[in-house]
Amino acid sequence: MDRSTGLQGGLTRIFREVAKFGAVGAAGVLVNIVAFNLLRHGTGLQVVRASVLATVVAIAFNYVGFRYFTYRDRDKGGRTKELALFLFFSAIGLVIENGVLYVATYGFDWDSPLQSNVFKFIGIGVATLFRFWSYRTWVFKALPAREALEQAESFLTEAEAEAGAPQSVRR
Repeated sequence: MDRSTGLQGGLTRIFREVAKFGAVGAAGVLVNIVAFNLLRHGTGLQVVRASVLATVVAIAFNYVGFRYFTYRDRDKGGRTKELALFLFFSAIGLVIENGVLYVATYGFDWDSPLQSNVFKFIGIGVATLFRFWSYRTWVFKALPAREALEQAESFLTEAEAEAGAPQSVRR
């Protein structure tokens, strides 16, 4: 494999990861914004309290999306540790996201429904940059190449057995 092919493959993988992260994230943003507005206007909760609760709902939604869609090919060992790290980094993201809203609401008195939604969205954007880095670096770690190859071979062997095809010769 020449160097340009390796670089192109690496860029393709990161692009796919960003696209999948973005798809789950976009759905999570929708869940977050809808829950925020329902809580804020439907229950009369204060802005930041409604936002924190909405963020918690989105965090739960996003974990399922990231684990079973974006990072489904990543190491599945140590789910307790993975979940603990996910919740830890999500909590930091929650503070970042809602800190932006808090400063806008209580620091600058920007509290209209439009302003609250704009600063909620800006907070989500800033927190998303942190979350993408932390999730891919610490939470959903890539399998080492040898383990990934063994996992792929095992999957193919199982698929062949289920299809009734003769198993290929193992190396």
